[in-house]
Amino acid sequence: MKKFITSALLFLPLFSFSQSAEDSVFIRKIFDFALTNGQCYQVLTHLCTQIGPRLSGSKGADQAVKYMQSVMQQQKFDRVQLQEVMVPHWERGNVCEVSAKTLKNNITLNACALGGSVGGAIKDAQVVEIKQFSELEKLGEAGIKGKIVFFSRPMEPTHIHTFEAYGACVEQRWGGAAKAAKYGAIASLTRSMSLKEDKFPHTGSMSYDTLYAKIPALAISTEDATWLSKAIAAQQNLSISIQLNSRTLPDTLSHNVIGDLIGTQIPNEILLAGGHLDAWDNGQGAHDDGAGCVQSIEALRILKSLGYAPNRTIRAVLFMNEENGLRGGKKYAEIAAESNQKHILAIESDRGGFTPRGFYIDSEQADVLKIKKYKSLLEPYGLHDFKKGGGGADIGPLKKQGTLCLGYIPDSQRYFDVHHAGSDVIENVNKRELELGAASIAAMLYLIDKYGLN
Repeated sequence: MKKFITSALLFLPLFSFSQSAEDSVFIRKIFDFALTNGQCYQVLTHLCTQIGPRLSGSKGADQAVKYMQSVMQQQKFDRVQLQEVMVPHWERGNVCEVSAKTLKNNITLNACALGGSVGGAIKDAQVVEIKQFSELEKLGEAGIKGKIVFFSRPMEPTHIHTFEAYGACVEQRWGGAAKAAKYGAIASLTRSMSLKEDKFPHTGSMSYDTLYAKIPALAISTEDATWLSKAIAAQQNLSISIQLNSRTLPDTLSHNVIGDLIGTQIPNEILLAGGHLDAWDNGQGAHDDGAGCVQSIEALRILKSLGYAPNRTIRAVLFMNEENGLRGGKKYAEIAAESNQKHILAIESDRGGFTPRGFYIDSEQADVLKIKKYKSLLEPYGLHDFKKGGGGADIGPLKKQGTLCLGYIPDSQRYFDVHHAGSDVIENVNKRELELGAASIAAMLYLIDKYGLN
């Protein structure tokens, strides 16, 4: 009996090593294929240059849905479908002018409307600079009514992880106009959410408070924000003029795009990889989030091309309306619940197409450990960051249904240079980095499909 136990103990490490070696070989094939036969950069190039801006409700969004559906069909996924979802329809308009008048001259500021802003015309209004919301209460109506409020707090450069810097000041963009309107402001300007000093204004969603007036809300470039702060400090009679014709139209019909590799053993269990297909209209949406969409499709194509027959159903989902409503993610989760779909895992790629770093695990420590056990297999490819963190906005609603949500993490240092800006174009995407990201997602899908979450 003792001899048998000893033999068994010797056998277990060998069996475990055998499995690990097999996985190492297949993951190497995934990355080799992605880097030598990748198609995601070509798909992204077409999406960016032939379709371009694709804000929810726009013609560009409709064209993007049809194109990405055709890409999945060309890849011969087992099942491709469109899922209907009603989305908001906001238009920036073709006029957005912001100028500053000083004692010496007029200066045109690089500006863009924030998503959801109303239009309006303002002539030579005084401007008051605010760095913290608490300053609004201190100034009160006496210091704000009839003026333009300029929210000038910059992203903090000392944060190593740039998403922390973004999170610490994005409240200005989202809630600034509503806060300022409470005290009688007639418009709001916000310093763009970027660590880079340049002339590109960065848009993004904002909100209003139904208790107060809706006022024009705009972002100005970081260079212009720095100039404006200095000009305000130098003289008290600087004035701002604004011309903006943005508008909100009735909700319109759009679609999530879904493609499946149907599982051979447990088809009712779903592993999802996704990104959002909509993108702001002032750029091409290359990194945000064309990259995540093409990486999700490419992850499935890689596995299929390598002859991998999944145990579970592996699905790519391109969500519509993440930027200004999250309708696609909510509708997808709603239908999943109604039809009793069992999502074991969801991976979201919505942090740009930069060099892979790892995955955030949106769950408790036990699930973090389940994912971290794959670190040794993935670390040779630069994937070393496995820790508790946010999975992503579009897959967030699935978490309530017991789905383990992962957020794909690329390097973040350059993301906010282009985020929501006119500089988010295909020329700023590195083909190799994009392909490495697709391979990273494919590798994680392979491992979870093979071993589950036990």
